[in-house]
Amino acid sequence: MPFGSLIGALGLVGLVAAQKPWLYFGVWVVLGVAMAASLYDPAFASIARIFGAAARTPITALTLVAGFASTVSWPATQFLIGSVGWRGTYLVYAALLAFLAAPLHAFALPRRRAERAAPAQAVDSRRAVVLPPRGLPFVLVATAFASYAFVPSALSAQLLAIFERFGLSPTVVVAIGMLFGPAQVLARLCEFSFGRHLHPLWSARFAAGVLVTAFVPLAVLPFSTPVAATFAVMFGMANGLMTIARGTVPLALFGASGYGLLVGRIGGSFLVVQSLAPVLVASIAEHTSDGLALTVVAAFAAASLFCFAAMRSPA
Repeated sequence: MPFGSLIGALGLVGLVAAQKPWLYFGVWVVLGVAMAASLYDPAFASIARIFGAAARTPITALTLVAGFASTVSWPATQFLIGSVGWRGTYLVYAALLAFLAAPLHAFALPRRRAERAAPAQAVDSRRAVVLPPRGLPFVLVATAFASYAFVPSALSAQLLAIFERFGLSPTVVVAIGMLFGPAQVLARLCEFSFGRHLHPLWSARFAAGVLVTAFVPLAVLPFSTPVAATFAVMFGMANGLMTIARGTVPLALFGASGYGLLVGRIGGSFLVVQSLAPVLVASIAEHTSDGLALTVVAAFAAASLFCFAAMRSPA
């Protein structure tokens, strides 16, 4: 995570200096490496290393705080662009990554392992029944999260534009887009308050079910602002819960031992699908119709729900 922050700072400086298209795309490859090394997956792995089998509550708390990231960064970015320009804004964020985030990751995170910090808890967690991280259970988990990854990746790039082509004004579309963040935070608050008493697999099933259900009004009702807003809220709630499930479901099913490697294996297919989704959905929308594009996205959501429903937790 410290190296991820430093690479991210280097990438932002590279965006300021990029003058050629090939260099611009190359810098984004660097930023992709930085994000893979410093966002949720490595953060979840770090938390699991520190807290072991008791990592569910810290993971939920982390996602709850992170849900406000866009709430802070969007107005802060707008202010900085008005004050120092877009290049200056990138440099400010590069400095924050290099001189705030990287030192915190390097020196503030505990270096102890859960087993060393709490040997009694480690014994209990080893007695817990977990599944081997291979075979059909692992395939179902990886497929479920990869299928889900298609949905937010595709919709984040296309949804608001599709709503505008369906007839909503740009102002209304932006207002609907703003519902996504609060809906995520609301769902995470509910998970933090009540959902932690359930097996994480049920939270994942519920999130996937909410997402599939969100497509129903778009399919059966005349398109309108309330229909679009309802979809945005349900989509936000599902995504808020699924972000937590990405960290807690593998932990609950396969245990804390080797958790970092496990998250990396699951994240591989997740990132591949995430990278392909915007291009595929944009191509479908351009060459056929927005309705077919949304149908494809809904099919991936249904595939995710099917995989989660087919999983069985250990006794």
